[in-house]
Amino acid sequence: MDVKAKASLLDIHKTLQAHFGALKWWPARHPFEVVVGAILTQNTAWKNVELAIENLRQANSLDPQTLANIVTEDLEQIIRPAGYFRQKAERLKLLAQSLVTAYQGCVETLCSGSLEEARSRLLQFKGIGPETADSILLYAAKRPSFVIDAYTRRIFERLGMISGSETYTELRTYFMRELPHQEKLFNAYHAELVQLAKLYCLKRQPNCIRCPLVDMCDYGQTLTCG
Repeated sequence: MDVKAKASLLDIHKTLQAHFGALKWWPARHPFEVVVGAILTQNTAWKNVELAIENLRQANSLDPQTLANIVTEDLEQIIRPAGYFRQKAERLKLLAQSLVTAYQGCVETLCSGSLEEARSRLLQFKGIGPETADSILLYAAKRPSFVIDAYTRRIFERLGMISGSETYTELRTYFMRELPHQEKLFNAYHAELVQLAKLYCLKRQPNCIRCPLVDMCDYGQTLTCG
């Protein structure tokens, strides 16, 4: 992966931290809720995930034991707002069943061992890809595994630091190599990138002139100085 020499990743984090203040992600009451949310958020907006999670909460079904035993058709209707509800219901049940039978219903036990061992274990589950696995490790198990999402790719491509054609693994390796392995740092950094993408680095009509990274951004400079 050919990363252009520009501002360091830590410099970018410090700039965003100064602009946004203390940020934290993922909104959940317990680790298993994070796991459920990480699966439900695939290919859907977070507001729809919140509706599905609230439905699970109202149905007293937001725990591994209940999800492992729930009638599949009932689960499908409960999580329907999150879309792809049949596919996601199957994935949630399989994960919950394994969590109960092999890991005492404990997310931390599922994610124990070395970071890469835990990550490999998660990737063996149906429907859990790299981004979902890293989200579970970082936000549910509080382990320093950097999450790469579409926002991260968009921002760093516009900054001119990546080409945009890199694989998920290449980008994650870059962040893991360049940053101290600290869960709180990774959590804050990802939250900052999400906030930046939602407020300034929009997919269409980005608000570059107000963006805190405009001075170090190739894309922003072409728009504000061109």
